[in-house]
Amino acid sequence: MEFGDLLGIFIQWPWLALVPIAAFGVLYARSRASSALAAALAWLGYLPYEYAMKLRWLCSGECNIRVDLLVLYPLLLLVSLIALWRGLRGRR
Repeated sequence: MEFGDLLGIFIQWPWLALVPIAAFGVLYARSRASSALAAALAWLGYLPYEYAMKLRWLCSGECNIRVDLLVLYPLLLLVSLIALWRGLRGRR
């Protein structure tokens, strides 16, 4: 499974974004790292956005070419990695 295939899971089943939301919420509760809260909120913002795209509310019918993901996924990845690093480092 390639990285792109893994990300396609969120397109097909947007509710799976609840997993990182919950994970970063727990990490924030344990570490109080603001980056973990930022990551949870970023994923929380992505969830309704992806549902709106899936339901074709935010696109005019041709949603197959998702240029927006060239910005969203790297941003979510960066915020998530920073949150993991800071959140787990702070628990020591």
